[in-house]
Amino acid sequence: MQLAVFGANGPTGRLVTRLALERGHTVVAFTRHPTGFTLVHERLTVVGGDVADAAAVEAAVRGADAVLSSLGVPYSRQPISVYSVGTTNILRAMDATGVARFIGVSSSATDPSAGPHGGFFFEKVLQPFTITVLGRTLYDDMRRMEGLVTASDVDWTIMRPSGLFDAEKISEYAIAETYLPGKFTARIDLADAIVTSSGSREFAGRIAAVTTTDGAPTLAQMMVREAFKRPPKHDQAGRTEGSLPEHPTAR
Repeated sequence: MQLAVFGANGPTGRLVTRLALERGHTVVAFTRHPTGFTLVHERLTVVGGDVADAAAVEAAVRGADAVLSSLGVPYSRQPISVYSVGTTNILRAMDATGVARFIGVSSSATDPSAGPHGGFFFEKVLQPFTITVLGRTLYDDMRRMEGLVTASDVDWTIMRPSGLFDAEKISEYAIAETYLPGKFTARIDLADAIVTSSGSREFAGRIAAVTTTDGAPTLAQMMVREAFKRPPKHDQAGRTEGSLPEHPTAR
């Protein structure tokens, strides 16, 4: 298949691109920073552009069998529109070019009412602070994005991981409709779920929760990791490209 990957230069997008190529797919990787995309492959085309540019998005989507979106920006006190604006352009491009299959990354934090993910501190303190204060504008836009996708005519799947962390290889992970209780999801597991779903209709028209069940860190371990992580680099507009915000409770 030919896959168009948006947010391809983010931590999840790079893994999606790599796994897709390893499995024999042809990939068009869409990124704002093409010179910083180090992966090279005969079946890979790297396209520079911004998801706010409708014409550039349509050119990248044309000819694809499926569109995979791992768009992401960091938390901000300012309004965020990357998810909704970018997804609007992607959906319009799919309609214009006749591409049916869409898989997009969201977060389990967009719907805390789906079910609990931890103990008292996580549920009553950390998660509410992250969703309503630290990441309020981000999750507001993710919800707008989800609404656009679920109301569209495309053959969609929305992936909702829990807090993202890095792991070297695909592990045991769970995927189920709407909700799973795990706190964390390895990016490589999320990437595997995305690429696998591109050729499957198991979760078509549904929201899929993805959590890592083997080797996931504890909340304390995750917070220590994040405390010693170097901050991401931003462009002149204050943006960074990634799958989800770099925070232990980002979902």
